Amino acid sequence: MKFARSQKGLSILSWLVVLAVVAFLASAVFKVLPHYLDYMSMEKIITSVETDASQDVRSVGAFYGHVVRGMEVNSIRDLDVKEVLKVKLENNEFRAHLKYEKREPLIENIDLVVHFDKEFRVRMP
Repeated sequence: MKFARSQKGLSILSWLVVLAVVAFLASAVFKVLPHYLDYMSMEKIITSVETDASQDVRSVGAFYGHVVRGMEVNSIRDLDVKEVLKVKLENNEFRAHLKYEKREPLIENIDLVVHFDKEFRVRMP
């Protein structure tokens, strides 16, 4: 009975396996997290057209200009605005469709893929 009690916890091999799994998950999270942060910044930039009265955004070109300036401020350099964002003006509101995907290599030929697809309805200020 005393022998069974003394064998509590993980062995060295078990700790190494746990450490390897945690390191793998941390690596995956650190590769994907910047893309989610960029996406959340893009959402804020697009929706700020409605609330930012100092920017007189009345046309599709001005909308794109506003987004480009916001991307420069937030250091988002790896996206081409004309490819990832489609903007239409309908009934005094902008319809902006943000759609893109990013790939991060994980191991050899295995990639992590994040896909973003959201449509915004933004009223003119």
